[in-house]
Amino acid sequence: MCGIFGYVGTKPAAPILLDGLRALEYRGYDSAGVYVVGQDVVKAVGSIENLAQKLDSTMSGTIGIAHTRWATHGPPTEVNAHPHQSTSAAITIVHNGIIENFRELKAGLADQGITCVSDTDTEVLAQLIGFLYEGDLVKAIQQALVQARGTYGLMVASANHPDQIVIARMGSPVVIGIAPEGNLVASDPSAVLSHTKEVVYLDDGDIAVVSKDSYKISTIAGTKVDRTAQTIEWDAESIQKDGYDHFMLKEIYEAAEVIKNTTRGRMLVAQGKVKLGGLELVLDEIKNLDRLVIVACGSAYYAAQVGRYMLEEYAGIPVEVELGSEYRYKVNRVAREGTLGCKVNRVAREGTLGCKVDRVAREGALGCEVNHAVGRTAVLAVTQSGETADTLASVRKAKEAGLLTLGIVNTVGSTIARETDAGVHNHAGPEIAVASTKAFLSQLTVMVLLTILIGRETGAVSQAQGREILQGLQDLPEVLEKYLQDISDIKQVAAKYSTYNHAMFIGRKFHTPIAYEGSLKLKEVTYIHAEAYAGGELKHGSIALLDEQFPVIAIVPQDDVYEKMISNIEEAKARSAPILALATEGDEHIAQVANDVLYIPQVHPILQPIVTTVPLQLLAYYVGVEKGLNVDRPRNLAKSVTVE
Repeated sequence: MCGIFGYVGTKPAAPILLDGLRALEYRGYDSAGVYVVGQDVVKAVGSIENLAQKLDSTMSGTIGIAHTRWATHGPPTEVNAHPHQSTSAAITIVHNGIIENFRELKAGLADQGITCVSDTDTEVLAQLIGFLYEGDLVKAIQQALVQARGTYGLMVASANHPDQIVIARMGSPVVIGIAPEGNLVASDPSAVLSHTKEVVYLDDGDIAVVSKDSYKISTIAGTKVDRTAQTIEWDAESIQKDGYDHFMLKEIYEAAEVIKNTTRGRMLVAQGKVKLGGLELVLDEIKNLDRLVIVACGSAYYAAQVGRYMLEEYAGIPVEVELGSEYRYKVNRVAREGTLGCKVNRVAREGTLGCKVDRVAREGALGCEVNHAVGRTAVLAVTQSGETADTLASVRKAKEAGLLTLGIVNTVGSTIARETDAGVHNHAGPEIAVASTKAFLSQLTVMVLLTILIGRETGAVSQAQGREILQGLQDLPEVLEKYLQDISDIKQVAAKYSTYNHAMFIGRKFHTPIAYEGSLKLKEVTYIHAEAYAGGELKHGSIALLDEQFPVIAIVPQDDVYEKMISNIEEAKARSAPILALATEGDEHIAQVANDVLYIPQVHPILQPIVTTVPLQLLAYYVGVEKGLNVDRPRNLAKSVTVE
């Protein structure tokens, strides 16, 4: 979650470190700090600018490390801010992650007479490295990390080794930027873009010594490792505001461009087919799946839920959607041939797929320890960053079970992109605002592409259906560009609904997950208490919340559940709840049942969730602005959730 940044080069380090922190501030903005080798540590609570005001403009030194914090252990105070030092100040570290056994390590250090002054788990690691240090910095770090349990993206600097910094990774991303004026280290490749596009990604278990013109990577055990440099596809200009007041607004307005980039070169419209090169090698396995399990967190989870509706309705493939934070701990009754030493019987239920059932006895009756008859299952991870800790843990769990693992990932070179068997890159570009907007739209778009790909392979989607959907997807950027030309109605509605303290979002079918996503956006950037439900669930308890101070935002496009949604709106209206409806352009009836209406263009039903999402994002944005909040940096949140 936190942002870490380091520089080893020939230029003054302090300004470069500050710029790096500014690029990473979306990962945490509770406090920040800088250590330039040969100087004192400087820390400040709050924004990076608070830190900048405390730095001496004449500070010398060309090597340093820096940190912007999202608090996990201990409140956001200057004492708890990073960098942290050992008692002797010989060791200085910054850290992204959580040391789970820090209390145990802290007690051991106390037995040695070493007292920690902060509440953080990170200081314990600094003190442990300092305690083990006897002149060999890398050796001390290796010994400390063997004892530590948890996750870390770690940077260590020492005045005793003034020409290098040592970095390590376990569960939290770390990337080395190769630049002419020196090398850089960051927790996110976007932070090095103003200096270089050539980067080297560390893997879990890597430790590296970085100097101004070289880097050496090994495992924590000391085995040398070679990592190939990759080129970032973004540029520095793509992470600027370009005249918008906030990154969030800019990223919403990039919707059309995102869909173009996500679909470019992937649609064969005339043939009604899709080409996803990253999945070609496993396409035969995918089209023969008996079950697809999608794992994701946050907004990606809701994109996955929409994908479930698409894949089941159009491609005819059974889909389950699991929260990464839950799936990783789930007991999966799955065994593949060779797992646990026993053969798995592929048993079909009578009548399914028109096949005869073999009366096969369970091998467990013959003394085999485990036997679960299973079909062909794959696990698909959906993540913007490719580093989401719970989603990554779910991928690894699936791989241990021998399952095919797939990814929909926006960040090339990220851990999940590298560890899955195959996948699709979103090509949405960098997303800076904490609340996901354009990445979510890109994930929905990939779900459409995946549905057509599988549906055409299995025959569930005809050529005519595929052509109709893809033609609509090809036209969608123009639809969104036209829609975004005038959003004055959204601004007016936002001013009105910013006065409420509660909101309930409802939808049906494809738009049930979109209701949840709309609720999440409002919570994230406005701090308004918001809930979401499938429209038909109101009468099963949640309708008790409604009164004249609890508005309902109803997603009610003219689709096959339109009349059901109208009934749900009437139920809410009967309880005096103000109604804001998102309805299809030309719907004359909706104004009779809703207090306010935001009209949206009508597109193919499978594409409608993409269009419907945009006004919900704008509604949350303008309500947040109306309330005077920093919508790019909501309180208590960070962009990339790399802690568990």
